[in-house]
Amino acid sequence: MPEVLKAPLAVEFPFTRSLGPVQSAFLTGLRERVVLGVRTVDGRVLVPPVEYDPVTADEIRDLVEVGATGTVTTWAWNHEPRRGQPLATPFAWVLVRLDGADTALLHALDAPGPDGVRTGMRVRVRWAAERTGAITDIACFEPYDGPAEEASAQPAPHTGEFADAVTGIVAPARLDYTYTPGRAQSAYLDALGGRRTVGERCPSCRKVYVPPRGACPTCGVATAERVEVGPRGTVTTFCIVNIKAKNLDIEVPYVYAHIALDGADLALHGRVGGIPYDQVRMGLRVEPVWTSGARFPDHYRPTGEPDADYDTYKELL
Repeated sequence: MPEVLKAPLAVEFPFTRSLGPVQSAFLTGLRERVVLGVRTVDGRVLVPPVEYDPVTADEIRDLVEVGATGTVTTWAWNHEPRRGQPLATPFAWVLVRLDGADTALLHALDAPGPDGVRTGMRVRVRWAAERTGAITDIACFEPYDGPAEEASAQPAPHTGEFADAVTGIVAPARLDYTYTPGRAQSAYLDALGGRRTVGERCPSCRKVYVPPRGACPTCGVATAERVEVGPRGTVTTFCIVNIKAKNLDIEVPYVYAHIALDGADLALHGRVGGIPYDQVRMGLRVEPVWTSGARFPDHYRPTGEPDADYDTYKELL
């Protein structure tokens, strides 16, 4: 029986964004141990604050300071914290309505166990020792039996002005998962180990799909007939990358392209090298370049052949 392949994978994208006046004030306030909300036209106080009223869509800028204590409105216990979560030990995800606010804030509650959490319990902010102007400046919430802190029935107006305000943040987005490729792609990966590219042919429409999917996306029938394609191919479309990716040792700008390998009816993607980025073009004939010990081509380079005629790859765009 063939080995079932699986591998841990991570999809990560650090998203850099600028902040408007409301979000800037909110995050800068957290750095200064101040929690700000925004008051809507009808008098509700929203925490976290937003720049537009979710009911009327009116622009709102009336900042107010709310308390660092609040009430749990609902919760769920997290038995196994994951990478990047607020606490390394089991904790509760809670929605907390801070004193003076009309909406709830999602964060973590440090509690000894699920029996120590209940809807209606009182909690307070535990501030991070080092604060930079991010939601993580609230390290978590903790149970609290004392009086309300810095809150009243009418939250105090706040100018939102701070020295050295935070104007932008980097929000890391990451998904960790275990990938199992299945029969068709396992055969594809195994062939790549031998520097060959193998697809599968649909028994109905006769198209050869690379990488194979195990079924024809057009006809909906299973594919089993394996077909070796390439190694050469044709650039069908491409883009010029001008932003350097984290942990990727490739100088920008560079070209990423859809490449239709000879004999394939589906273009795969790969980097094009060995040619100035501004000379890459549709129809360019390319071949794979392998590095020592690699399981897949490092990039594709020009073969020196004449460009392919548009009619030969127009159906693969």
